[in-house]
Amino acid sequence: MKLSYTLLLTLLFAFTGTNVLQAQTDNPDAIVGVWKTGEGNAMVRIYKNGEKYQGKIVWLKEPNDPETGKPKVDKNHPEESARTRPILGLINVWGFTYAEKNVWEEGNIYDPKNGSTYSCTIKMSNPNSIDVRGYIGISLIGRSDTWTRQVAK
Repeated sequence: MKLSYTLLLTLLFAFTGTNVLQAQTDNPDAIVGVWKTGEGNAMVRIYKNGEKYQGKIVWLKEPNDPETGKPKVDKNHPEESARTRPILGLINVWGFTYAEKNVWEEGNIYDPKNGSTYSCTIKMSNPNSIDVRGYIGISLIGRSDTWTRQVAK
């Protein structure tokens, strides 16, 4: 009898735990939070703006330009008028809609390193990890980066 009771509790916990994880990740707002890029050189705060999701750079490992000592600016932007805007605070992901369980699509990502904008999809692999895929044209031709959720301290 004791074995059956233990087995029953174990199974109940296992199924409950699985359902809790699914409920957490099957949530359009699960993407909201601060995420560190795969290279670890920036953090992006993703938030809801109306019915869409966007994000802005809220932390840089090296916030100042080593040549000038001043805050880094968007010097590679294709529009000359935007080249003086600061990188810190820059909206670099935008236009995402929740498509299905753990997937946000129809968005864009801007890379200030080269001044290029790419189509983008985001997939949440677990509550603390997202795969960000930027591409031109079709998703097969692109690059992915895994971002990790940052916990407020």
